[in-house]
Amino acid sequence: MQKNLILQKNYKSILDLKETEKGIRYIKEFFQVNLSDSLNLLRVSAPLFVKSGTGINDDLNGIEKPVGIETGGNFHCKAEIVQSLAKWKRMILKEYAMNPGEGIYTDMNAIRPDEHVDNLHSIYVDQWDWERIITKENRNLDFLKYVVKKIYNVLRRTEINMYERFLIKPILPEEITFIHTEELEKEFPKLLPSEREKKAAKKYGAIFVIGIGADLKNGKPHDGRAPDYDDWTTVSDSKKGYKGLNGDIIVWNPILEQNFEISSMGIRVDQAALLKQLKLRNAEDRKKLMWHKRLLDGELPLTIGGGIGQSRLCMFFLRKAHVGEVQCSIWPEEMRKTCIQNKIFLL
Repeated sequence: MQKNLILQKNYKSILDLKETEKGIRYIKEFFQVNLSDSLNLLRVSAPLFVKSGTGINDDLNGIEKPVGIETGGNFHCKAEIVQSLAKWKRMILKEYAMNPGEGIYTDMNAIRPDEHVDNLHSIYVDQWDWERIITKENRNLDFLKYVVKKIYNVLRRTEINMYERFLIKPILPEEITFIHTEELEKEFPKLLPSEREKKAAKKYGAIFVIGIGADLKNGKPHDGRAPDYDDWTTVSDSKKGYKGLNGDIIVWNPILEQNFEISSMGIRVDQAALLKQLKLRNAEDRKKLMWHKRLLDGELPLTIGGGIGQSRLCMFFLRKAHVGEVQCSIWPEEMRKTCIQNKIFLL
């Protein structure tokens, strides 16, 4: 039996394969249209790969290695498959001459070969990457919460429409609960960060965990974040001394009986936050890269943005036990066999 798998007794998919494919299409079409309307986002085309050495690609937690390629043909170029489009989107907003309150979204497809595959994780990643221009006055916790609530309302509307179309009962609470990583650590000091999230997600149903990246008062970060897209060092609550203008949308998954991340997002770094975070991560050499130089020179707009997992959304709303039930990827043969034995049919 695969040690990485979560297996529930008597699991049976609500929808068969054909209805599952219909459900995937319905979720993706409904959600992206309503997200676009809610946040005033224009759909744009996105790259599958970017040139190496430009600083455009994201290194996520700082340890993942992107898939590299080298072109032949009539020109030579080293490139890498994108891991997310957080930095690329800020350049596009500049090129499209957008104004505060306007933004973009796109389909992002990536390969993350270092991923440990299980019920939730695949080496293939598909998500909606979105980014919106903000003003200097918007760089605060209240505005972050305002945007999170808008996204959460789209999630709830999607779930309600899934019930009307496929009779899958809604389970999301009316409101999302905001909780800072310091508050989680204070409430559950003996638990690991993922275990704290599990406790809070089960208690509230849907949470937004604020402040991921900076060291907590215990000297350890809740989780890793790259130093050059989300702002995780700016003080967000001066009374409590809490830091971070970013976070994750996490819901309770009753099929897997665990916390389930839907989105990672946040207000992006400005010049001051970028310099501070590069220093904290011993990555000041990145200041020489093209993207970082443009930001430090004030060429790129202030933004808020994030990624929303497409397969994660489909998995949650269709009440699936494995991400492979809603996306095509490759899996260990032993995992496939175990899934079939437990009525989990991977695409």
